[in-house]
Amino acid sequence: MRPYALFTFIFTISSLAPFLLSAAIAVNPAQSDKKRATATFAGGCFWCMQPPFDKLEGVVSTTVGYTGGHKARPTYEEVSAGATGHAEAIQILYDPEKISYTDLLEVFWHNVDPFDAHGQFCDRGSQYRSAIFYHDEEQRKQAEASKARLQNSLGANRPVVTEIGPTAEFFPAEEYHQDYYRKNPVRYKFYRYGCGRDKRLKEIWRDAAGD
Repeated sequence: MRPYALFTFIFTISSLAPFLLSAAIAVNPAQSDKKRATATFAGGCFWCMQPPFDKLEGVVSTTVGYTGGHKARPTYEEVSAGATGHAEAIQILYDPEKISYTDLLEVFWHNVDPFDAHGQFCDRGSQYRSAIFYHDEEQRKQAEASKARLQNSLGANRPVVTEIGPTAEFFPAEEYHQDYYRKNPVRYKFYRYGCGRDKRLKEIWRDAAGD
């Protein structure tokens, strides 16, 4: 390339660089957002709801917290006392191109006791209820269809009482609750065993029981 032509080429690229960078910044967030969706479930103790979802390909992150109640920014002590209306819950950020909401629902069902209207396993009270909190109309349809399929497979003698309702504001739990099973593996396993969670899941779901 001749010196003059090279100079012209470099000058042109340099002039366009800010515009190319702006275009890239404008496009990437939209593409990134398009690949992310959120699911929110309640299944009793939120410590136990993180492991089965964390290990799934397509799940970007999980956060435990409180939702479905009436008190803003509740504390763990307030929620566990049962006066806030909130349930211990998990919020899942996932890539719908890698894992579907239907797949997440299947994992959810196999990690809860859908017949218990008064809590989950050894944890009693509405703060430990099982629930699906949908984020849009499509999630609502899929959640209700999933529950109906489960009910049909079980028959009328075993009513599925898990709630399905719209997502309310989600309040992340205190930091020491996040990834508790990783931070305190011995205490976590002791609690899970003592609560009878795995034993009950095995009774309900057999080989499909959650982890």
